[in-house]
Amino acid sequence: MDLPVMPPVKPMLAKSVAEIPDLGHVEPKWDGFRAIVFRDGNEVVLGSRSEKPLTRYFPELIEALKDVLPDRCVLDGEIIVVAEDRLDFEALQQRIHPADSRVKLLAEQTPAAFVGFDMLAEGSDSLMGEPFRVRRRMLEDALAGSGGSIFLTPSTADLQTAQEWFTRLEGAGLDGVVAKPLDGTYQPDKRAMFKIKHQRTADCVVAGYRLHKTSTADKPLLGSLLLGLYDDHKHLQHVGVAASFTAVRRAELIAELRPLESGIQDHPWNEFEESMVANPDRVPGTQSRWSQGKDLSFVPLRPELVAEVAYEHMQGSRFRHTAQFRRWRSDRDPQTCTYEQLEYPEGFRLSDILGK
Repeated sequence: MDLPVMPPVKPMLAKSVAEIPDLGHVEPKWDGFRAIVFRDGNEVVLGSRSEKPLTRYFPELIEALKDVLPDRCVLDGEIIVVAEDRLDFEALQQRIHPADSRVKLLAEQTPAAFVGFDMLAEGSDSLMGEPFRVRRRMLEDALAGSGGSIFLTPSTADLQTAQEWFTRLEGAGLDGVVAKPLDGTYQPDKRAMFKIKHQRTADCVVAGYRLHKTSTADKPLLGSLLLGLYDDHKHLQHVGVAASFTAVRRAELIAELRPLESGIQDHPWNEFEESMVANPDRVPGTQSRWSQGKDLSFVPLRPELVAEVAYEHMQGSRFRHTAQFRRWRSDRDPQTCTYEQLEYPEGFRLSDILGK
């Protein structure tokens, strides 16, 4: 491979803002795997944000990209999986598997797609120093014949349309919009764009905590709170974690929570022990291919505390990202913390914006 922009490249990032800025360009924020595509003739490499290649996990995309892209180019975009006309991040996660036979099977059962939203090079020319308006125009030309599983991300210069997208597209599994300066150059690993994401709150039962990675026996520090919600059968389900505490607050929380510590045999999540092997991603304290040997053990707490947390959106029955602690809710009965309080966006078909 001999391109003007060579792998690995760290993708350009976005900083969070509260409102959509009027920069002349807004596009959907895709919920998938960020990927930079390097193509030099028959050779295609899918680079990731961590700079580890994703190429072997998505063999069906390699041929599709060859059919559409210019012979020598570098594109920035997102790998997604679509199911029932909406994004399916859980299915996308399952595509990262060590066994080649499993990779091949999943490529047939849950094929991926690629959405392009920037262009870093074409032919012998690097475009990273060009303004985004130039890169976008060249990207549109490069993907003019796209179809099937390769898409050009939609965009708008109209703030009203952008706000409608922000409100409606969540129903198809997207988690916000991105605004880009038209005169901006491509800046790897820099937050030179702006993302606007949904923020909601929920009252959750605090059912345990994990220690921080810097915690010691002499100075224990809390890393994250384990959150739960009661389902229709009155079972406390693990829905995610809340984190982002200061060092001082981490130490204070250990002292505050210690009186609530309990043994796992008396804990609501004791029932999960039977499902640890079958469903490890849904059970707190167990390993999965994503944890990669990290210590996920937790300290069980009697489910008597309620915390209000901010979250972006749900992925199935869990928070898609780490929730942010807001305040304690001493006025709430933990048994009333159920899934019914959560907002679910109105359904929206992904094909309405991305095409069939």
